[in-house]
Amino acid sequence: MYFPHILFILFLSFSLPSFSFPLSKRTISSRPVIASNFPDPAFLEVDNTFYAFSTTNGKQNIPIATSPTFTSDWTILKNRDALPKLPKWTTGNIWAPSITRLSSNGLFILYFSGTSETDTSKHCIGAAISRTITGPYTPSPDPLICDLQAGGAIDASPFLDPKSGTLYLVWKTDSNSLGGGGPCGNADSHHPTPLKIAPLNPLTGTSFLANATTILDRDPAYDGPLIEAPSLAYHKGEGVYVLFFSSNCFNTEFYDVSYAVARDVMGPYRKAKVPLLVSGDEGGRMKSPGGAEVSADARRVVFHSNRERGDVRVREMWVGEVSVKGGVVTI
Repeated sequence: MYFPHILFILFLSFSLPSFSFPLSKRTISSRPVIASNFPDPAFLEVDNTFYAFSTTNGKQNIPIATSPTFTSDWTILKNRDALPKLPKWTTGNIWAPSITRLSSNGLFILYFSGTSETDTSKHCIGAAISRTITGPYTPSPDPLICDLQAGGAIDASPFLDPKSGTLYLVWKTDSNSLGGGGPCGNADSHHPTPLKIAPLNPLTGTSFLANATTILDRDPAYDGPLIEAPSLAYHKGEGVYVLFFSSNCFNTEFYDVSYAVARDVMGPYRKAKVPLLVSGDEGGRMKSPGGAEVSADARRVVFHSNRERGDVRVREMWVGEVSVKGGVVTI
């Protein structure tokens, strides 16, 4: 989904069954807040400190960074790994962690994707538990989601719905891993890559209460071979759910941050007509932006952008402030 533009403010609009929902960009950090490799970031605020977690850097399975302000002063915790010991079902290559804190008992649950020991061309989703935000996290012995015939699963992200109090998990079925050509597979558009949602057990965060439901899938005309990296939020004032996601291949210039909205957590979700962030945005500073994670209250967002165009070896972390006011969402 690639639309070249360099406007700092972009107004978009589309229609839902009962409301109009324009969207624009506003406040993004003027530079990366972590100027080293910290891809697919996720974050959580605990006791007035912000903690971020990222895809493996080759040294730690899940690196950790902290900040007292969110907007600046991020520090990577050296020699600290949130998940130092892996479960037997994965050989490593840990991607896209995300975290929540259970309201029932205060435990922290870390979700992550790891290469399947059964089929190393695919990933499964696991969960790990800790009493402290920085861990170390103890993984469950079995994967939480591992549908290898469908291509595996990646990009798990928890969401506590303030309307119902239900804890959900959203994720991507990684069907482009089944092949089909191209840099990320599925160039022949043979496979869907649905984003799914299911309610979690609020006492454990490591089992489901019901079967998964598909809430969004790719449109080959706009999304290329895939959509991924779902992250869900609810804005109480506007009464809308906002689903952030990325489309196209992460290792191409077409990777982006997109979004869809709905009145109900289960949808239907309607995509924006154009992405929120693409390569060339912010005066050219955005280079394949993606992997965004939004806070549950739709106030803050983190995402990565390549340091150099076309080079995924260093994907730096950026932050933004999100607001929804008067029918307009800004970031």
